[in-house]
Amino acid sequence: MRRNMISRRKFLSASAMAAGGVTIASGGLANTLPGAVTESAAREVWIATVSQMDMAAETPALMVERIFEVLREALVFKPDIICLPELFNTSNIKRKYTFKEEVAFSAETLKQFAAFAKTNNCYVICPVYTEEAGSVYNSAVVFDRQGKRLGEYRKAHIVEDEVSFGLTPGTLSPPVFKTDFGIIGIQICFDILWEDCWRKLRESGAEIVFWPSAFAGGQMVNTRAWQNRYHVVSSTRKDTSKICDMSGMEIAKTGIWNRNLVCAPINLEKAFVHVWPHVFQFEKIKEKYGRKIRITIFHEEEWAIIESLSPEVKVKDVLKEFNIRTFEQHVQDSEVAQIKARKQ
Repeated sequence: MRRNMISRRKFLSASAMAAGGVTIASGGLANTLPGAVTESAAREVWIATVSQMDMAAETPALMVERIFEVLREALVFKPDIICLPELFNTSNIKRKYTFKEEVAFSAETLKQFAAFAKTNNCYVICPVYTEEAGSVYNSAVVFDRQGKRLGEYRKAHIVEDEVSFGLTPGTLSPPVFKTDFGIIGIQICFDILWEDCWRKLRESGAEIVFWPSAFAGGQMVNTRAWQNRYHVVSSTRKDTSKICDMSGMEIAKTGIWNRNLVCAPINLEKAFVHVWPHVFQFEKIKEKYGRKIRITIFHEEEWAIIESLSPEVKVKDVLKEFNIRTFEQHVQDSEVAQIKARKQ
């Protein structure tokens, strides 16, 4: 995208014009923005994510105020969910505090963002320290639209310095959270170097995984998306924060002209499939559904994303109608056949 923070009306208009109908690319990627949606998209979710790039404050309280100032820019888009960076309230702080003091600041921060979520009718992922039974965790607390605490994810793969500070690693079976728009999961910073929890989130049905972090991650963020066939959203203390489609393509990201915030829509009504042999059904789908379905082909990878652009059409029904398996089903069926063949 040349510009990430454009008006919602212009964004939707541009997306609709690009979509036009079913897109079957030839000679490369479809020249539509992967994940871009139309006004009639079946499961549109507006996501806001923050980068703390070049943000500093004297105290944690002042940093929270600065974050609220940034988020005010997102409220015009009425985001469904907002994600903040890892331990944002005690990061980039000029005054020095002890670890115990930093942990104590978190309770007040959580109260403030619970109230923010309720006032603005949105989910909020608030990454701070949490305590339970004498243990301290690097966590991401999830608030619903009423400001109620849905639960928290505790960073599983903490770094050595965090161990020396006294932090406890979280479970290797990460929870998922059911929202009114879909199922989400969370990973934090160093977790990106391990595949285990990302895979478990996929197996638990996660459709979006949020990644609050101290660093930007670069292509690792995109890779986790296409490897696991779900959207990934990063929120970082420095450099780029971004929203990635399940194909790994970037839908929107922060940059020179929108350094600290990006807000954009994604469509969750889609499926990731292997092209062969399902490509023979694509023209039939096009003939029947026209503009209601978009198919984007990634030729070299032989992936395709089948996406509903109409609330009247559910992708799972289209897959069933045309006997198309998801990528996950395709791989599982092949593995079963391989195991059976080896036993013969």
